[in-house]
Amino acid sequence: MSPWFDEFWRVVFFTLGIFAIGLFIGYPFWLFLLACLGYLAWHWYNLYRLEQWFSKSKKFQPPDAPGIWGEVFYHFYRLQQRNRKRKRKLGAMLKRFQRSTAAMPDATVVLGANYEIEWFNKAASQLLGLQSPQDKRQPVGNLIRYPSFQHYLTHNDEGRLTIKIVSPIDPEIMLRVTVVPYGDNQHLLLARDVTELHRLEQIRSDFIANVSHELRTPLTVISGFIETMQDTPEFVAEFQRPLLLMAQQTARMRNIVEDLLLLSRLESEGNTEMMGPIEVTELLRVICEEAQVLSGEQRHEICLEADEQLIMYGQLEELRSAFSNLVFNAVRYTPTQGKIHLRWYQDPQGLHFEVSDTGEGIAPEHIPRLTERFYRVDVARSRNKGGTGLGLAIVKHVLNRHKGKLHIESVMGQGSTFRCDFPLSVLEQQEY
Repeated sequence: MSPWFDEFWRVVFFTLGIFAIGLFIGYPFWLFLLACLGYLAWHWYNLYRLEQWFSKSKKFQPPDAPGIWGEVFYHFYRLQQRNRKRKRKLGAMLKRFQRSTAAMPDATVVLGANYEIEWFNKAASQLLGLQSPQDKRQPVGNLIRYPSFQHYLTHNDEGRLTIKIVSPIDPEIMLRVTVVPYGDNQHLLLARDVTELHRLEQIRSDFIANVSHELRTPLTVISGFIETMQDTPEFVAEFQRPLLLMAQQTARMRNIVEDLLLLSRLESEGNTEMMGPIEVTELLRVICEEAQVLSGEQRHEICLEADEQLIMYGQLEELRSAFSNLVFNAVRYTPTQGKIHLRWYQDPQGLHFEVSDTGEGIAPEHIPRLTERFYRVDVARSRNKGGTGLGLAIVKHVLNRHKGKLHIESVMGQGSTFRCDFPLSVLEQQEY
């Protein structure tokens, strides 16, 4: 308050002095009016100097002025100093960011609110074919013209983290692209060269598919001979037990081969084909009947609660495989006369298929790995139950292809709940 206090007394003394001089010469009113106009003109002049300093002057130092205007100029000068210091700091940070991203082997592209290109590094030019300056301010979708990439950008709220695309400038290069939001409605695009990893995955997938396909014929032949020997009277009495074990293990091996072929097909096909409306309730009724037959002497209590009117779009055989795997797993791992509850319903978050059982439950440390191939909580128990160790891996891949997710909850000694969560978009026919 000191500057204003000084200014107040300065005005008081100036006014009293002018008024005294006016009384002395006989014109107090006119001299007081003239002093007020002069004081106002002094303020206008300093306002003009302030405006000129802001708009036209390139000098860093503020204008000199006595009184309160000196304080005003000084505070603006300090504010200007802080802003310039902050600007230098942000500029240095931006340069460090650009230098670090320029050295990265991954393509890095800064996108605006409408996915227009604001900046990109050298790797983006090499992997995505971006060129400076002509590609700046251009929508990235105009330069990477893959329908899958366009769908990824426009539907990034569906939880899809990454997408694989072929490099726009080299069909031999496979890229994994991630677009993440940051800052004030901006986006960061990262593209990594995963050509070698993609090639190894393809080799692995082809190997599994080829080996599984080649095993089908000898397994069919072995199974046929076993059935023939079982139907031959002279073999039944002496070799009944060995033939039964051979038949069981052959059937188990055939199930593994079929599951491996299905997994290979799910991984190799980029998109879900032959999408159509599915009456899920009717599908679940059929699965319940099959589960009741599988239950046999264990006499499980299997009940279905389903919304008759709730129809989703998808691939029927894939969803049949996923849903039946969950239900059959519940039958296998639920004790005799246990309860299995199937539920198909919709809520504001989406569509859900839920399988709850009163089995032994699963320890928390095993839950994150249940969808891995051949992962078993109890190997001996799984083999005795006839499981292949591939069921939940198939469920995961089918759900991914239908934009769904698998959620698992389990309490030891009380049972488990497996829930398939689908977005509301599966209620409508879409382009995949």
